[in-house]
Amino acid sequence: MGGSDIASEATWTDKYRNSDRDTTRVRYEGTRQWHFVDIEVAAPNLDAACFGHLPLPAGVLASEGSPQACVVDKIEQFAGELGDPTTGAPERLLALKFLLHLVGDVHQPLHAADDHDAGGNRKLAAAEGLHPGNLHSFWDIQFVQRLGTDPRKVAANLIGQISETQRQEWSRGKPADWAIEGFALARGNAYGLLPAPSGQNTYSLPPAYVEQAVRDVALQLSRAGVRLAFVLNQALSATP
Repeated sequence: MGGSDIASEATWTDKYRNSDRDTTRVRYEGTRQWHFVDIEVAAPNLDAACFGHLPLPAGVLASEGSPQACVVDKIEQFAGELGDPTTGAPERLLALKFLLHLVGDVHQPLHAADDHDAGGNRKLAAAEGLHPGNLHSFWDIQFVQRLGTDPRKVAANLIGQISETQRQEWSRGKPADWAIEGFALARGNAYGLLPAPSGQNTYSLPPAYVEQAVRDVALQLSRAGVRLAFVLNQALSATP
């Protein structure tokens, strides 16, 4: 794996996806939809958002599966490969790399919900002390950065606040359950607490929105960490 730790490798999947974005777009178009599940706020339907949960054809590796697949199904597919001792070493390595990233993706609320805006990418937003941008980027980056500038300290702080009851509660369920959970948070907070847009069609996020969003991303990061461990422990304990 190209980096020295899990944190370094967790961004590999985005780099892989974007590696030919400006040229052939084979990797980009082939894996782009694997990073999210667009459950529509107005008419939520996980099955529709996952293209009907098309199974992998016999003999096809998860890394070579259809572009029309959602993050929920890809987590299941890659976890299955990682836990299967008959999976070849190169594919098991790819499965691990994808899991490190996709388990995080499904916990980003705007990777699990859509308001006919590409998961917030088409909504412009602004907030005091933050750089203007699209709503998705606020939830991807800027609200997370409010937790602190040192990732190790942020992680240690979040880990220190996870109770044993929470760890046990979060260490169960399926990726579909986690997506529905993230969707509910997106519908209620990420979208539900938005003020009316201005004349320039920009959402000016009040301090209360930002404060709630920072709490939400802290919760989702904590859940994602516990669930990544859960997925990896399940898969790797099945492998001799």
